Amino acid sequence: MSTLTAERLYALLPAVYRLRDAEQGEPLRALIAAFARQFAALEENVEQLYDDQFIETCAAWVAPYIGDLIGYRPLHGVAPRVASPRAEVANTIAYRRRKGTALMLEQLAQDVTDWPAHAVEFFQLLTTTQYMKHVRRQAPATANLRDLQAAFHEGGAFTGFAHTPEMRRPEAGAGRYNIPNIGIFLWRLVSLKLTALPLVPHPGDSTGRKFRVNPLGADLKLFRHPRTEDNISHLAEPINVPEPLSVRLMALAVKAAQASIVPAPNAVLDDDYGDGESLMLFHPGNPPTPVPVEKMRICDLRDVVDSGGTVVGWNHEATVPAGTIGVDPERGRVLLGAPGDGPLLATFHYGSVREFGGGEYERAPQGDDLSTQQAVTNSGPLQPALDAIAGGGRLTIGDSLTYAQTPIFKVTGVTASGAPGLQVVVAARNPARPLVLAGGDVSLAIGARGSLVIDGLVFSGGALTLGAAADDEPRELVLRDCTLVPGQKLNPDGSAAAPGIPSLVIRHPFAKVTLERCITGPIQIDTEASITLTDCIVDAGGPQSVAYALDASGGPGGTLTAKECTFVGKAHAKVIELASNCIFFAELGSKPGETWSAPIVAERRQQGCMRFSFVPSGSVTPRRYRCLPDADHPDVLPHFTSLRYGDPGYGQLRQVTNLAIRTGADDGGEMGVLHALFQPQRETNLRTRLDEYLRFGLHAGFFYAS
Repeated sequence: MSTLTAERLYALLPAVYRLRDAEQGEPLRALIAAFARQFAALEENVEQLYDDQFIETCAAWVAPYIGDLIGYRPLHGVAPRVASPRAEVANTIAYRRRKGTALMLEQLAQDVTDWPAHAVEFFQLLTTTQYMKHVRRQAPATANLRDLQAAFHEGGAFTGFAHTPEMRRPEAGAGRYNIPNIGIFLWRLVSLKLTALPLVPHPGDSTGRKFRVNPLGADLKLFRHPRTEDNISHLAEPINVPEPLSVRLMALAVKAAQASIVPAPNAVLDDDYGDGESLMLFHPGNPPTPVPVEKMRICDLRDVVDSGGTVVGWNHEATVPAGTIGVDPERGRVLLGAPGDGPLLATFHYGSVREFGGGEYERAPQGDDLSTQQAVTNSGPLQPALDAIAGGGRLTIGDSLTYAQTPIFKVTGVTASGAPGLQVVVAARNPARPLVLAGGDVSLAIGARGSLVIDGLVFSGGALTLGAAADDEPRELVLRDCTLVPGQKLNPDGSAAAPGIPSLVIRHPFAKVTLERCITGPIQIDTEASITLTDCIVDAGGPQSVAYALDASGGPGGTLTAKECTFVGKAHAKVIELASNCIFFAELGSKPGETWSAPIVAERRQQGCMRFSFVPSGSVTPRRYRCLPDADHPDVLPHFTSLRYGDPGYGQLRQVTNLAIRTGADDGGEMGVLHALFQPQRETNLRTRLDEYLRFGLHAGFFYAS
């Protein structure tokens, strides 16, 4: 704030001038006020010139100039930490002082990729003759096979066993153990949380002891919630990265915690169990009562199969005593020592390739401006609240519990000619992920010119269905951050119960449908309707099933617009208005009653465009621009880590996928639903910085741990 205010300047004038000025309406005071504003602007400019000398306080336009003074090279601004170069320019001098050290390379990799990273100096893992003046007790030439923790980490980022030298270079992701080699391990999967969910009983269990943590009632691999490193001089450890939890490793950690002396009140054990950790079990109550770690038994609860191949139970059923809780983190199973040890709630984490579909992550549900507001919690009835907002309003579901109901989503139609339509919003609270477990198809009764927005929900047990109507008025349906479970529901082993069965059915010819960041099964849509998909997976369960069509026989579906999407299955559309940065993973192979001429078919080839997308050979489409396969890449195919919903790598392209697909989008990113992650640009950022900060003679490569 300026010290030369108008009042101060005016007070410096002789009293005679102030008296005369008051007699004439204070024109002099107005002149002094104008001077004061200019003085304030001048002082602010001088202060900013001083601030511009420092990267922490300089204006945004000055940062590149300061970076140029120290030789900073800009990167792709795709990761949040490198979207603005200010922080990296500020750290450049510190980086260079620590050039080539493992700590610095690990921090650098995290900063430029925004992925958890761990740096390994492979020369420390070589089988060599010990130098007696520098004995390395942590690197014996022979492996200690009794060290279970080291044995389970072997071959990964945290291996501790010594190896014979490799002559290959690490830049190609092949060579590791050699004197000049440095490895940067990166974790691409994210660990997402689900909070205080009741356990789901195992179907057909007569003992009352078998449960799963997954609200869909299927096996689920649990993930670690990575603990933040609190010291810059600390190399990442397994507890600091989002890895799948292991039965053996977690059992060792829990046993160590149980055997240790009672720790200090603020001590945090590295056992992945407890408040704020990867997994926590509670007894219901107000407040809920945590299950102490002393009662936990980490065990392998896989199915026990008899000689005929029939599942007869779970492993360790007889060895978990009453008063204890058996947990299998690799399958998400819980075994009570006795039925009286329940009921239980679970807070846990699962792995995902990105934040999409239903989930407890940051969202911004719309509808704050709607006049009617309703809320439902604790698995309460949805239909009364939905009826109350049918004339316009928002329903907020306030938790991540299961709502075992088959509601009807209603929007009252407008009969007056030219009147604006009504809007209804049904949204999960931020952050929450409610599950609507339906007993059949869920009807969407959207009236004339009505708009229905569904945000953040998971639907299982039936398809969302918008039926036909007698009028010719438009309707609008928006699904945002939702999951329509592919196959409608899951079997206990995690497989789809009915692969290929549609999850979204649109029968109204004047409907306009929008899906954003959704996971869905096949879509059946009227030929005259239109749909726009952005950042979505449409999963028919296999490349020969039908992912998009009018009906099960494969008639032409409505006008399709798709951006950064992955389709698993065949598609038949009246018009493909635009397909950009997409993957259509389909194969020609018909089922009884289906008639297909190609994997992807557009009835009108003169209208629309497909650009920067993978389109299977033999497809009948509108004009293509820079699509694959082409003359230069005739045999490329996408290879996925998994195409099974619920797996951590669901929808992720494997590294063996041809680079033409992984960098084939219009901006050099990868095609498909993971385009928004900009993985090729992150890789380029890391390569650029490794060239700058490696000491002479060292070779570095990066390896994906997930």
